Amino acid sequence: MEGPRGVVFPRTGEGRSTSALGRAVVADALRAVDPVGARSAEHETNWRHGYLGHFRRLVEAGLPSREAALTIARDGLAALHARMRVLGDDGRETGLDEVFHTEGHEQLETVAVTGEGPVERELSLPYRGRRLRGDELLRQLDAWVDAGVVEPTCAEAVRAVHTHPDWLDLSDQRVVVLGAGAEMGPLPSLLRWGADVVAVDLPRPEIWRRVLQTTRRHGGRLLLPVRPGAANDGDAALAAAAGADLLHRLPQVADWLRGTEGRLVLGNYVYADGATNVRVATAVDALTGHLQRHREDVALAFLATPTDVFAVPADAVRHADRAYAARGPARRALRVLSGGRLLHRNYPPDADPGINDSLVPQQGPNYALAKRLQRWRATVARDGGSTVSFTVAPPTRTRSVVRNRALAAAYAGAHRFGIEIFEPATSNTLMAAVLVHDLRTGGGPALAHPWQDEAYAAAHGGLWRVPYAPRSALGLAVLLGLGGARA
Repeated sequence: MEGPRGVVFPRTGEGRSTSALGRAVVADALRAVDPVGARSAEHETNWRHGYLGHFRRLVEAGLPSREAALTIARDGLAALHARMRVLGDDGRETGLDEVFHTEGHEQLETVAVTGEGPVERELSLPYRGRRLRGDELLRQLDAWVDAGVVEPTCAEAVRAVHTHPDWLDLSDQRVVVLGAGAEMGPLPSLLRWGADVVAVDLPRPEIWRRVLQTTRRHGGRLLLPVRPGAANDGDAALAAAAGADLLHRLPQVADWLRGTEGRLVLGNYVYADGATNVRVATAVDALTGHLQRHREDVALAFLATPTDVFAVPADAVRHADRAYAARGPARRALRVLSGGRLLHRNYPPDADPGINDSLVPQQGPNYALAKRLQRWRATVARDGGSTVSFTVAPPTRTRSVVRNRALAAAYAGAHRFGIEIFEPATSNTLMAAVLVHDLRTGGGPALAHPWQDEAYAAAHGGLWRVPYAPRSALGLAVLLGLGGARA
């Protein structure tokens, strides 16, 4: 059997090349609004290291107008869907969207598991060994805003949920958590608040054992897909039978979700390493488009990575400029001694909006493309009238991050530069609260430009408001983090 099956990269003269796809999709996304940028992407000879500037250009080229940003998003998605393929178990290759027209596949069945714990109707946040409630929670939100760790709109959204605890009752929604076992996903909080959670993840018993244990502890209800005729005589048997592989079983997952009763909130929390991340992100995007074509009630939810390029408000630029002006003599000297390569300012003075470029080379172009697809889908869906929750999540010590030694060291040293790294339980609860806010307010306020939608309620950990451009401090953060680990 040749290579992977299911959703795959297109075949080119270079084989099924991830770099060829990345270049082509970025070039097509830029072509209508920035033909020079498109040609530059097409002729990039070292995509693995040269992608950073092209992904920045995707943001810059969309700033002049709302229509420019929408064109980039639409054309980027169209380029991806036109190129990606589906390779069946029989070796037959089809187009991405054609896969939903296949027949004769086995249908998934549904098992419902109701939790045995209490239902909470008070917003609380785990933070540094404590659980913050009431005034203590509100004070922490204020402290994060003052320190530049979250945008003021993020604190406002969470305060609104705190003020309206009845919003936590999501019995009128069916929240689909794609990537149910993900550390950053909202599943634990949703179950704590008594929601009906439709869970999708790989058919791996160890994932479902964890998910079922979480369900039993709380008061919500879990709806999970299982193989037809699977035994349901205890959690061990259920974990062995549960799951649905998005890469290889898209039609089955689509049919299963189309039949789900109640308003559908499709939450995308999937992640995979390397090139597989683009494949699974593409599968989810195809599923999203399919469900939107067949159901009128689909809302979308995404968590954006803070290690990307974003346009940011003028207030964030001013915050960073004040900190840059107040930097100490040692850091000024270090910048001079490095020939300006280290610790250069985050933004030009008075930029409005500013461009925050927090792309991390170690994460690579596949990660950047997978996350950009989600941003494009959010932009297009919101323009089409869908309710969309799109939130920049904090930098977080997830397993995928700490596996990378350089990233783990950078996170360990980040506090020296005013950046707060969150623990997973804090991040996923905070982001779940913002999701509730967005579902109860129709996706938040109507804003003039997609960059403003992306910046709303962002919890970037400080990357947008620190004095230094993040990559110009990355090497120092790594050294300081490694030094701290040795100490």
